[in-house]
Amino acid sequence: MAEIIYDGTVAFCKRAFPAKSRTAEQMVHAARSGKQNIAEGSADSATSKKLELKLTGVARASLVELLLDYQDYLRQSGLRQWSKDEERAVFIRKLSYRPHRCYLTYKPYIEDKSLETSANVLICVLNQSTYLLNRLLRRLEVDFLNEGGFTERLYRERSKRRKEAEAEDS
Repeated sequence: MAEIIYDGTVAFCKRAFPAKSRTAEQMVHAARSGKQNIAEGSADSATSKKLELKLTGVARASLVELLLDYQDYLRQSGLRQWSKDEERAVFIRKLSYRPHRCYLTYKPYIEDKSLETSANVLICVLNQSTYLLNRLLRRLEVDFLNEGGFTERLYRERSKRRKEAEAEDS
């Protein structure tokens, strides 16, 4: 979903803001940061649960910042934000259940509709993504507290082997 948000934000900003707009640059940067930190955190998960937690948290913060930017855009432009139970919002949320969903699944609603619709579509996707990231963070925190990270597991294994070696020497 982070890639959909990134691609959608790039497309939205090209339509909504003048070239070299500081707001557009910040929004694209926040979308990229969310996407990249999710990828980096996932890649680091095998060796550092602590770093995975940190990067996932940074990703969530970037996407929340972007969500606020879209809400600000609608408010400052005098446009309406959809309620979460509005038919169009429900439709967009259901797109996430389609098999093989990617940016092309959302593209017509982001690139071919009004800026109000585009911003609302991206708000829906951002809300779904931050919800999932919140769940992931809670799970990662529980796992880290219960199992520790790579360093803690290595320490436990070294301690276990030392005790076994001491027992054999006795």
